[in-house]
Amino acid sequence: MDQYSSEHPSVSADDAESNRQDPRDSLFLMALLRLAKTDEGTPVRVRNLSAGGMMADYPEGLDRDVTLEVEIRGIGWVPGHVAWSTSGRIGIAFNRPIDPMLARKPVGQGAHTPVFVKPILPRGNLR
Repeated sequence: MDQYSSEHPSVSADDAESNRQDPRDSLFLMALLRLAKTDEGTPVRVRNLSAGGMMADYPEGLDRDVTLEVEIRGIGWVPGHVAWSTSGRIGIAFNRPIDPMLARKPVGQGAHTPVFVKPILPRGNLR
């Protein structure tokens, strides 16, 4: 999501979404959101993600321009602010662009199966 200036305070969430320039990647992803100057995070479900921002489920809603940080898997903590808030969802504009494809990369190494996951097979003949 692009950052929206305060020149158009009456812009609705629908209008703001239609003015976006960054392509959005729809996905199901959990992230951790924390308000500025707090250590406690709240899990949120990310609905879509782009280089400039994201939309997430947030039932309590937040005021526009509230400063926050979001921890996104594969990317880390990203500072931003609330661009819009409506009906249990919020739009977050990031302070810096990210690579949204990093959130889709596998978390594990994938090179080998760890020993604790491998089944224990008996030796010898089984009857």
